[in-house]
Amino acid sequence: MQTLSRGQRLKLADLGLPNGNFSIKLECNNAGLTIDSACFGLDAARKLSDERYMTFFNQPASPCGGVRLADANRFEFRLAALPGSIHALVLTLAIDGNGVLGSLGNSRAQIVDDAGQVVASFDFSGALFKDERAVMLIEVYRKDDHWRLSPVGQGFNGGLDALVTHFGGEVASSAPTSAPAAPSAQTAARVSLDKRIEKEAPHLVSLVKKASVSLEKAGLGAHRARVCLCLDISGSMHSLYKSGAVQKFAERILALGCRFDDDGEIDVFLFGANVHQPDPLGIGNNRNYIESLIKKYPLEGDTRYGRAMQAIREYYFHKTPATGPQQIKKADTPVYVMFVTDGGTADQPLTERLLRESSHEPIFWQFMGIGKGRKSKSKALSFFSDSNFPFLEKLDELSGRLVDNAAFFSVEHPEEHPDEALFDLLMDEYPEWVKLVRGHGMIP
Repeated sequence: MQTLSRGQRLKLADLGLPNGNFSIKLECNNAGLTIDSACFGLDAARKLSDERYMTFFNQPASPCGGVRLADANRFEFRLAALPGSIHALVLTLAIDGNGVLGSLGNSRAQIVDDAGQVVASFDFSGALFKDERAVMLIEVYRKDDHWRLSPVGQGFNGGLDALVTHFGGEVASSAPTSAPAAPSAQTAARVSLDKRIEKEAPHLVSLVKKASVSLEKAGLGAHRARVCLCLDISGSMHSLYKSGAVQKFAERILALGCRFDDDGEIDVFLFGANVHQPDPLGIGNNRNYIESLIKKYPLEGDTRYGRAMQAIREYYFHKTPATGPQQIKKADTPVYVMFVTDGGTADQPLTERLLRESSHEPIFWQFMGIGKGRKSKSKALSFFSDSNFPFLEKLDELSGRLVDNAAFFSVEHPEEHPDEALFDLLMDEYPEWVKLVRGHGMIP
């Protein structure tokens, strides 16, 4: 085993790692500090030009699988899987909360091969630092067609924000004005939200991680969208509300919203004979949200999809003049609507018209029917699910739309699918829709 010193530079082959498969295991003597680790994937200009290549607690793997946070203290690397655009990987530590790295006790980062053998170790402690709150600890980089490794040990007084600015802020300063939000701002907001979830809603942490994995698989790790949960409150839904099934399902959609946006909440609409818009569902009020909701909005005796769809469209696009269904509407952020029902609708013609009109808007309708009967097949899953919703099946294939802006699946019960399978199912058709509406100029 080699003992590494700060500033030393070695080829991975010289460490017995010619295939680029290895792990870095962190053993930090925190001395009461809360320390977060992250790995930044940088381009040739040493910029975080692709936010998906920041690997950390709630984005635990790069899209290609070349970097993976196996647990809180170990990163796994498969360098051959990285795209050519990634020229360096920088492993960092940052203090969450009060404290400085000067308080850090004797610590080390171990380089471990595929067989589990420690091939090198970099020892560090607070003696290397003073008032710094973050540090670039180890860098793995390409040079002359070889991957190399260097213990860096460079500190930053500003903590994680300083690291994000150092790597991603340069992207923000050079990006064209029409580009999406800069990676630095997105990343900082996401990290802040993750901390809120850990503190205010720890029961959602696992769900948010699973949602992250599904979005990464769908190529939407850096995608931003507003999420809306639209719930049927007709009388036939009584047992689902009473059993807590709707509450659990709502928490899963909130977890998806926490990955699509950084405000920690999703919009909610209710529909029966009428339409209601209660307060948003968020990480601060989710515990008994549905129970409180139904006390305020008792179940109703009718079901009207169209009224709910019209209310949702007006809420998100009310500032845009309604000059006809053929006018394409634009927005900085698309809208993902999770539409849940257990029955048919009394306003089918209105529903069809609204779905056709909204195909010119950046709003996607994901319908889920609760019931059984006829057969329908999802592209995301390898089995058929029962359906008793011929009208929703018709909407899924409705003609006369600018783009296919709806997807449908049915379940016998809201908890039928495990979390991972449900999140995959929710991303069945949405990624293709994103490409289509972007091609029509509806979103950046």
